Amino acid sequence: MIPSDRTIFTDDHDAFRDTVRRVLHDVIAPRMDDHERDGTVERDAWQKVGAAGLLCPQVPEAYGGPGLDFSFNAIVTEEIAYLGSAAGFSLQSDIVADYLVHYGSDEQKRRYLTGMVDGTIVSAIAMTEPGAGSDLQGMKSIARRDGNGWRLSGSKTYITNGHGADIVIVCARTTEEGRARGISLFVVERDDEGFTRGRNLDKIGLHGNDTAELFFDDVWLPADRLIGQENGGFVMLMQQLPQERLSIAAQAQASAQRAYDEAVSFTRDRKAFGKRVIDFQNSRFVLADLAAKLQVGWAHLDWAIARHVAGKLTPAEASAAKLWHTEMQWEACDASLQLHGGAGYMNEYPIARLWRDARVSRIYGGTSEIMKELIGRTVADTR
Repeated sequence: MIPSDRTIFTDDHDAFRDTVRRVLHDVIAPRMDDHERDGTVERDAWQKVGAAGLLCPQVPEAYGGPGLDFSFNAIVTEEIAYLGSAAGFSLQSDIVADYLVHYGSDEQKRRYLTGMVDGTIVSAIAMTEPGAGSDLQGMKSIARRDGNGWRLSGSKTYITNGHGADIVIVCARTTEEGRARGISLFVVERDDEGFTRGRNLDKIGLHGNDTAELFFDDVWLPADRLIGQENGGFVMLMQQLPQERLSIAAQAQASAQRAYDEAVSFTRDRKAFGKRVIDFQNSRFVLADLAAKLQVGWAHLDWAIARHVAGKLTPAEASAAKLWHTEMQWEACDASLQLHGGAGYMNEYPIARLWRDARVSRIYGGTSEIMKELIGRTVADTR
């Protein structure tokens, strides 16, 4: 189980976690197989978790939220991951919402944030393109001025919540001057003419949420759809990516813990050659190695969360957290599946879903290789 004696959390956090567990147990757990089959989470579930206060805890009270800090977001993210759900709630809470909280106009905040908090608005963010993944500066989507607004053209892919989203924050180039300096962020709404969605993409894992291709065919956007400053999008992305990567690290750590817990339970019950599988030295050594890494992982994650809440987590530190925790998640899920033997390859066992879903953690939010490059640059620049 997720450790209950972590020093960064207070009694208020513990009460909030109890609520999160209860709501997820009642609303999400019974429908997880349906979500896997349908490739989406029903609107009713979004509204129920929103009504219970699980969405966008950091949104200020003036815009319908409780005005908490990221430590409460982390609790929701951990519990969703430990449950084994692929629901895109954390994408909305940990990633999309803060672009509006920090950079949106008062009108944008009032128009969108209240619905994101109560679950009546589902959101997505569209960065990745067919030819531009981790290299955000290489995006080709473009927004050109047109009267008192913009004309947006281009396409995005691998967009979580893309099919169900009512609003999408879209990254697009607004000038050809400079790779980084020419990017802006826009809000595209569901019914905007020229905005269409492709198929729900067929993924290896994370079957329980929708992932879409998005197409923008000369979509006209009024001036008030621009978030923040024109050509200031890249700076905003860089400022928000540390929280996104910390969120992924939290998800990975909780998923790794669940995989380990499943392996311990299975090997205690399963017998081979007349004794429990856990009584073989190899099984104990594998589990001992994972237990040690999980212990280190929780301590490091709490350090990173506390540092982020204090406004001190650097981009390199967030990249390191994302790198370490997702690599450890994959190791834990793969080793735990191996300890299940043939049962681990059967979808009826939770470890199979955990293993499938873990594979993408080392890719989205910036690949492990890009994380190493970013960390390495800071090392090289150190004097």
